[in-house]
Parts: sequence; structure tokens; C-alpha cells
Amino acid sequence: MRSLTKRTLTSDQLSALLRASAGTGCRVEAELTDGWFNAAYRVRLDDGRPAVVKVAPPPEAAVLRYERGIMATEIMVHRRAAALDGVPLPELLHAGPDFMALSVLPGTPWDKADDRLPPGRQPALRRELGRIAARLHTLTSQDGRYGYPAPEAGLSAADWPSAFAAMVEAMLEDAVRWHSPLGVPAEEIRELVAAGAPALARVDRPRLVHFDLWPGNVFVSGDGTAVTGLIDHERAFFGDPAAELVSLGLGGDTGPDSDLVAGYREAGGHLDFGPGMRQRLALYRLYLGLIIVVECGPRGYGADHLRSCRAALARWTDEARAAAAAC
Repeated sequence: MRSLTKRTLTSDQLSALLRASAGTGCRVEAELTDGWFNAAYRVRLDDGRPAVVKVAPPPEAAVLRYERGIMATEIMVHRRAAALDGVPLPELLHAGPDFMALSVLPGTPWDKADDRLPPGRQPALRRELGRIAARLHTLTSQDGRYGYPAPEAGLSAADWPSAFAAMVEAMLEDAVRWHSPLGVPAEEIRELVAAGAPALARVDRPRLVHFDLWPGNVFVSGDGTAVTGLIDHERAFFGDPAAELVSLGLGGDTGPDSDLVAGYREAGGHLDFGPGMRQRLALYRLYLGLIIVVECGPRGYGADHLRSCRAALARWTDEARAAAAAC
């Protein structure tokens, strides 16, 4: 699938974009087509270094509310996380209002390397990924606010229940705008979020949450001995670190006895797995379900993809209902 949000640039256009902001041009070697929002190109900079350049959608592109200003969010994450030991990231080489140039990571995205990894390497890699996530979560909001950091989105608040409710409400408003077939009444979703407010209120510090650590955004070495980097931080927000388990769960077990959680705890992270956390996790999955269904509109995804996204939303809505009933 090719998202309608992706900007198409020739090699000369991309070189001119970099030169105007960063003082260096480039030569495009290949377009990287795996991403689903920004355009990305493998390039050779004028000084000979290989790099990956990500380019934001054009100003006239239709985006969801939470996606406003997220290029700046990714740049912020790169700059702040670069100071953390044990969090492998590409180096931020250049950045401008609508692009960023990054060093090329060693290794391969985990989803592409999975069937080639040596037997028995998965547990150690999941443990290492847990340690990395715990270190990433030591970053906190500098202004003490929860939610998305981009001011353009207007989705932050002084407490986590208010910020999360605003994030969900923005998705419901986007669903109306794009006539998204959610399959669940918006009012029921609001009621589930409201019912979870006491559990959400237990989050007392706005920690950085990547929220997109599925295997395609995690690089591993060819021999399976190390996680070599994390990419695509633009959807990050400040909130509950437990929300990280939603995307991490797309790559394997994230339960209390899992390798990933063991690594997370080894690095100083805390997850209590009590009823309150289970209710919060169900709400975060419901939120992800809203995102993947509603984004089908502005990105122009087809009926088969929409159908699978709606099935995921239906499943996660049922989980949120069950979690609310259990509390």
C-alpha cells in the first residue's frame, strides 16, 4: 500500500530541500517504501556519508489531529534520547521543519529478520528490548504535561486522564470527519474511557512512550545477538509507560512472566500488572484500534486492510468492556 500522505520527490528536489536547510545536498539511491506516513529515502550525502532522509507530508495533505507536528516530535525524541546509555538509535545528522536526515542503522528490521535468526535468540533479544524500553521511559515531559508534545495537535493536559480522554476524543472527531466505520458507538467508547479514569489517574509522571515499537521499527543484528536500533518515534507521547506494551505485544509475549518484562525490570522499570493496569492496557489497545481504522480514510487504504483493522478494533473493544466490568 502507498499512503496518500507520502510526498513524492525527485532526487534533485530532495537535494535542494536538504541544501536549503542543512547546507548539504544528496543523491537518492532508493525510496524506502515500508513506512506508512512519511516518505523516506536512502541517500548519499554530498560528503559521501550514507543516510536516510524522512520527509513530512506536504502542507496540504490531510492528516489526523494527533499527526499534526509529529516530525518535530520525532526530532525532539532523537535529540533527548541520544543522551541515554543503552538506547540504540540512528544519529540525527540534519533536521529542518519538514525533514530529518539520519545515519544508517546496522542490522535489519526484526520483522524481516525473524525467520533468519539463529534458533533460541528470541528470548535474549526480547529481554534486551525490554531493557531498552525501560531506559527510554526515563525521559519525562519537560513542562510536566501529558499527551502529545506538538502544540499544533493541542492534545496535552496537566493530568493523564484528561490528556488520554482528549486523545481519544480527537480520534472520534476524526472518525466523523472521515466517515470511518468504527462498528462501535462513539458514546460507548467515551463511557469506557470515563470508567477507566480512576485507573488512569494512577499515572503520576508523564514518561515518554514510543507507542510504535512493533517489530518493523526494531532493528536487530544479522546474527541475532543484539538490538541495533529503534526507529520511527514520531507517534511518541508523554504518559503511562505501560502503554508501550501495546505495540511491544505485536512482537511477542508482554505478560508479567515474559522475557521482555524481565528485561524491563532489570533496567529499573516498574510494571505492577494489577487490575488497574489491565484496565489501562485495554484502553490503550482500544485507542490503537481507533487509530488504525480512522487512518484508513486520509491514507487511502483499501477495503481488505480496513476490514482487518475493524476486526482488531472490535476485539480490543470487547477487551475494554471486559476490563471495565472486572473493576
